[in-house]
Amino acid sequence: MNFHWDQKLKWVLSLIMHRYQILIEYVGTNFIGWQIQSTGRSVQKLIQFRLTKLLKEKISLVGSGRTDSGVHAIEQSAHFDCKKKIINLNKFLKSLNHFINNKAVSILIIKKRSLKFHARYSAKQRIYKYIIFNRLSRPSIEKERGWHIIKNLDIKLMKKGAKKLLGTNDFSTFRSSSCNANSPIRTMKSIKIKSSKGRIEIQFKSQSFLQQQVRSMVGCLKYLAENKWDLKKFEIAFKSKKRTLCAPPAPAEGLFLEKVIY
Repeated sequence: MNFHWDQKLKWVLSLIMHRYQILIEYVGTNFIGWQIQSTGRSVQKLIQFRLTKLLKEKISLVGSGRTDSGVHAIEQSAHFDCKKKIINLNKFLKSLNHFINNKAVSILIIKKRSLKFHARYSAKQRIYKYIIFNRLSRPSIEKERGWHIIKNLDIKLMKKGAKKLLGTNDFSTFRSSSCNANSPIRTMKSIKIKSSKGRIEIQFKSQSFLQQQVRSMVGCLKYLAENKWDLKKFEIAFKSKKRTLCAPPAPAEGLFLEKVIY
């Protein structure tokens, strides 16, 4: 009986509500993160406020997941529902970016979606990228877009450590004490590391991540690559499931949400 009522409710909502997905690029340096909080300036709050003004109705914006303070996004995904159908999506996109009026935030795409689509729960994979500038001179053009490390890092050793993190594991070692996820079990699909002219890119792919997981993994890989740890100590820290054995997390400025796959 409840199933039929749920189906009827969805059908009625589909007649009166329209769902749209937006893809967002932002520099997280001057934001408290993606998510709306009691105080501070968040990306979600900024866009949601502008959507409400533009559509002249209360809008609730749902993101694919949170990014912490200082973390950037190449392509964050979010959705919102509205009563008013948007006729010209390109015109609306242009207006929305004009109203946002913030050089650190840009709406890249807007798409019409069915009510079955959910920015968070429909996601099959999430891709994060971490940037390290491994050179003597600090970056100028890409200031606050990566972690500057002067000490030469052993990329081969870093890759060996990354292999240990693949598959389904308990990632409690890399989990923030404030993380409220129900389980520390995650499946790491892939970790790709490439290095060119002092720039190291580490790409992580998984359906979901724990709070501070990526930054904590990078911190441990850095300890390994600069020979503070050997592979055995790296693996002991990982398998211990103890946050106290984790290396200090990498700074937020080097982390990018690269893509959400549906």
